[in-house]
Amino acid sequence: MEHKFDRFIGQLRERSLIMGILNVTPDSFSDGGKFQSRDAALAQAQKLVAEGADVIDIGAESTRPGHTPVPQDVELARLATVLPALVQAIDTPISIDTSKAAVARYAISTGVAIVNDVWGLQKDPAMADTVAEGGTGVVIMHNCADVDPNRDVLSHMRRFLDHSLALADKAGIPRERIILDPGIGFGKTKEQNIFVLHRLEYFLDYGLPLLVGISRKSLLGAMVGSEVESRLAATLAANLAAAAHGASIFRVHDAAAHVAAFKVFDAIQHA
Repeated sequence: MEHKFDRFIGQLRERSLIMGILNVTPDSFSDGGKFQSRDAALAQAQKLVAEGADVIDIGAESTRPGHTPVPQDVELARLATVLPALVQAIDTPISIDTSKAAVARYAISTGVAIVNDVWGLQKDPAMADTVAEGGTGVVIMHNCADVDPNRDVLSHMRRFLDHSLALADKAGIPRERIILDPGIGFGKTKEQNIFVLHRLEYFLDYGLPLLVGISRKSLLGAMVGSEVESRLAATLAANLAAAAHGASIFRVHDAAAHVAAFKVFDAIQHA
């Protein structure tokens, strides 16, 4: 039987893909506290699917700037409330947004198709083996514990991603199951984030799909002076620019608007 990840990623031959965000946290920057109950999470996931999302990314720990890390048992408890029902209710692939191997292992046991690790397999030593054993896809994201405006950000990202890919290879994660994420908003200044988006082609020689997650982020708010809920236009502009520079998967809160935008973008690109 075809793996859900392979079915998902195979669509890249035809069009850009949309990853819908589902946070089951009390403190996420945009929608914290809205979808913690099973019914609310399920309704939001079904809404994202109806709007055209190709995968649902569920997270039980906020990774916003200044977030407070939560213990493993708290993250697991939040997921246990919603994840099994979610996997059963929708056929769309589900991704687990976590950097903890134990959380990934639990999510894989329920049937998720992708592990989305904002620390690129480097925070938890067991993560690469967990992904390999689970047979899922994996999103390897660049991250950094500090922000340094003098850092050569592209070189740092290259070294980081090379190390992550070496860990994946050692664990036996198939190359065709890997997606790269430049980590917009993580360990970078505003100027570095914009520069990375402008230079996404720099990472295309890896031969792997690029995922961008910039939806509603403070970087956009600083540029256009809007509050979180009013950043859709800015998000669309950033994601379309990222697509023009090589990105092909987009992690967003507003699935319907992005599906429509990329129908037009892809039609023009593939004409």
